[in-house]
Amino acid sequence: MAAFTGSRTPVKSGIDAAVARRRSPDWIIWPALAVALATGIVLAPGPASPQTGVALVKVDLSVVMQGYRLSKVIGSSVINDKNEKIGTIDDVIADKDKKQLNFAVLQVGGFLGVGGRLVAVPFDSLVIDDKERKITLPGASKDELKKLSEFNYPA
Repeated sequence: MAAFTGSRTPVKSGIDAAVARRRSPDWIIWPALAVALATGIVLAPGPASPQTGVALVKVDLSVVMQGYRLSKVIGSSVINDKNEKIGTIDDVIADKDKKQLNFAVLQVGGFLGVGGRLVAVPFDSLVIDDKERKITLPGASKDELKKLSEFNYPA
């Protein structure tokens, strides 16, 4: 007789068998699996749904390379035209319908990301200077930004 990993020695009939069944629910699994297979629950995936293809478009990589990686923009300092740091970009929000960047969420005040408040400004109002690697919000100040309504992420 071959021994299999996880096999059990035969149990005596009668009361010992009933006790062994209560300790181990293995005896429930096989009949349940047989019923599932017989009714097609496991094997029948249901009607096939039509698959829609994704329209692939050839992309000009030189245009892509001129864009901004949001992973690099988020966390960047924002200055005003007086070269004063007025906040940090916490997030960028895209419009669901138009699929364009509408707002930048700035963290204003606080120290090392603690105690500041979040405000939303139009993304188009930010001036990104590639050469000097800086982001400017012309005409803004910390005090003016703190007067804006506080932005809270939905729960």
